[in-house]
Amino acid sequence: MITTDFTDKVAFITGAGVGIGRATALAFAEAGADVALVSIDEDDLNETARLVPDTGRRAHPIVADVSDASAVQAAVSSTADEFGRIDFAVNNAGIEQPPTPLDETGQDDWNRLIAVNLTGVFLAMKHEIPAMRESGGGAIVNLSSGAGVVGISGQAAYAATKHGVIGMTKSAALEVAAEGIRINAICPGIIETPMMGRFSGGTPEGRARVIAQEPVGRMGRPEEIASAALWLCSDLGGFAVSHALVVDGGQTVGIS
Repeated sequence: MITTDFTDKVAFITGAGVGIGRATALAFAEAGADVALVSIDEDDLNETARLVPDTGRRAHPIVADVSDASAVQAAVSSTADEFGRIDFAVNNAGIEQPPTPLDETGQDDWNRLIAVNLTGVFLAMKHEIPAMRESGGGAIVNLSSGAGVVGISGQAAYAATKHGVIGMTKSAALEVAAEGIRINAICPGIIETPMMGRFSGGTPEGRARVIAQEPVGRMGRPEEIASAALWLCSDLGGFAVSHALVVDGGQTVGIS
């Protein structure tokens, strides 16, 4: 029977402290999964963990920087030790780039964007895949962006990382599909998150400017991205492999 019932399954979610990550953690827990929560911010992480028991499931908070190879390996191992398995992973951790022309982008900024947004996904999958083999299969969802499918002025570095996530997702998916591990990506548009608040400058004018890019006339909700991740990991999305699912209110259609 086709189902989204994740009872007694385990989900590993990075960037779980706020925004899309928190909404995704709660969505998986509400669907019956225990959740491992990874974030670099301990306060945000603990707040997400505090909300999970309301769903009747367990939370395992882990403070880690996804750009640190040993920290990511330890986080995956800790999850397997705590819950005995890993069935799903949503690699959501990421940072934004303030609007900056490429020739004015500092190399330190470039390196940090690559380290978190691209290397962080690589490191996560590197350790999630073997853990899923031990569990008999699973599903991974990597968070790219609308900036992963189009060019955006002032976002060359950020777009490079998000295009890279899609290329890595598509290639890795072909390597493990026959083992019962499905890998896909989601490309969100403008979503109501703390990151978008920083990007827009936190002003009514900045907010209006970004909303004007959305044909639907509003920002997306974190829960709308979480539901897409839930679908991709469920039996309902069982034939989706190596796909980059754009969930953006039509934003990239207008750009392209």
